[in-house]
Amino acid sequence: MKHRHARSSRHGVRSLALVATALFAFTGCSSGTGLEFSPAAEVDEENVLHFALGTDAGCVDPQQVTLNDAVFSLRHLVDSLTDQDPETGEIVPWLATDWDVNDDTTEFRFTLRSDATFSNGEPVNAEAVKANFERILELGARGGLTRSYLDYYEDTEIISDHEFVVKFSEPNAQFMQATSTHNLGLIAPESLEKSDDERCEGVIGSGPFLLDSYVPNEGINLVARQDYDWGSSIYDNRSAPKVSAASFSIVPESGVRAGLLQSGQVDAISSVAPQDIPALEQTTATLHTVVNPGVPMTIRMNHDNPLIQEHAVRKAISLAINRKQLAEVVYPDDAPVATSILASTTPGHADFSEELRYDPDEAIELLTDAGFSPDEDGVMARDGERLEFDFTWAMVFAPNSAAVELLQQQLAEVGIATELHEDAIAQWNARVIEGNYDIDWFNTTRADGDHLRTIFDSRLGNISNLPENYHTDEALALQSTTLDPDVREEALYQAQKALVEDYTAVPIIDVTNVVGTSDEVSGTRFDAAARVRLNDITLNRGEE
Repeated sequence: MKHRHARSSRHGVRSLALVATALFAFTGCSSGTGLEFSPAAEVDEENVLHFALGTDAGCVDPQQVTLNDAVFSLRHLVDSLTDQDPETGEIVPWLATDWDVNDDTTEFRFTLRSDATFSNGEPVNAEAVKANFERILELGARGGLTRSYLDYYEDTEIISDHEFVVKFSEPNAQFMQATSTHNLGLIAPESLEKSDDERCEGVIGSGPFLLDSYVPNEGINLVARQDYDWGSSIYDNRSAPKVSAASFSIVPESGVRAGLLQSGQVDAISSVAPQDIPALEQTTATLHTVVNPGVPMTIRMNHDNPLIQEHAVRKAISLAINRKQLAEVVYPDDAPVATSILASTTPGHADFSEELRYDPDEAIELLTDAGFSPDEDGVMARDGERLEFDFTWAMVFAPNSAAVELLQQQLAEVGIATELHEDAIAQWNARVIEGNYDIDWFNTTRADGDHLRTIFDSRLGNISNLPENYHTDEALALQSTTLDPDVREEALYQAQKALVEDYTAVPIIDVTNVVGTSDEVSGTRFDAAARVRLNDITLNRGEE
């Protein structure tokens, strides 16, 4: 969905000055643009894209970062072996020009193009691919999702400089789509020698941009590679970016981001909040609405908690949620309510709307039948134990604060009490990995149904602390081992059905991100994971 509306033209030189400077300008800048380029960088500052984001991951290594806002910039540091067509879901060439998969999906033979290089001059060859995969297996907690893409990895056999075979000890059909993700984007062997933390300060990739500077919680500056000539086969522009550089500044307040776009101080903003849409619609800004594939905004539950282990409690939590009200009050126009544990834009999604209905009376009845009754505070209790949970969340997406507050109210109406606990991103991530939570507000983005396996397979990361041999493990494993579309679709259907009917987690609303761009920006495109593709963007600076 895309809207264009009229407003007066902008005036003046590009600048990140005025009231916003104290919020996000980089230290030591002399240009007034928020950029801090090295003297060697030849940059036309009138051709620099300025982009305001809401959050920072505290890391600029694409193999360790999953935060949506961070990926807007980091995606462009690295190329992937393949890409995924956002319209059809088809896997298409990028660094790899050709590939072949054996019948049991344990061997993937790739042919690389011969002209790609990392920005330090090292060649993108089979040795570099092998080194990347082997280093990924050594990543710590931040690399859990990336490691899951290489489950059952055995070896990468090098055939020649530009041919190799990736081998797995067990079938791993999902690997093909995984090769299109930023998490399996390739970084230079020089960067692979660094520790995980050192890599978070900066890595070298083969992408269309190279890292110029990064200040945690302030911003990241990228410089376009003029020698780049191996873009994805679905890019409109496969050569050097049309902009000279891109400066991403961290501006947590959604209203401030909107104001910066309105006043012409930035060219683009992420996570436009619902309350800012009407004002932006009165300008010439373009609002691009994209629905992220993957797992929707979801209440994840820690199954180590004895109360959460009760099906009646989990189902009551779901029945208490008025998803339509949440969509209308908190989220941008047209945000779809969740109809499954997979978002509606994810290949393999199936509709289970009936199981995810709103029925607070049934929720109360379920809890009553389970032996709960309201205490003097109206909280459901049984044998002196109250239905009261710690509700963990982080401000990784603009609507999160309003969403969890409304969810708290809706749960309270059926006698379920929650204490909201906001963490910084790093602390929130550590808390859920350690299992130090009751319920959690989260989503993940991936344009493939295998994402369910990486989250809910009891044999993998298992952040939900599901019991061993969980009843969905078999279906999730099956869909990851076959390239037969019919078999895979059926397995994903059965996995979704079981996860939804068991209320293993409670999906609430599909993640809808509204990106705003100025009238000087053209060529805005989104990849299969709903992130902006910078390579196609052109800046049209008008005369004053």
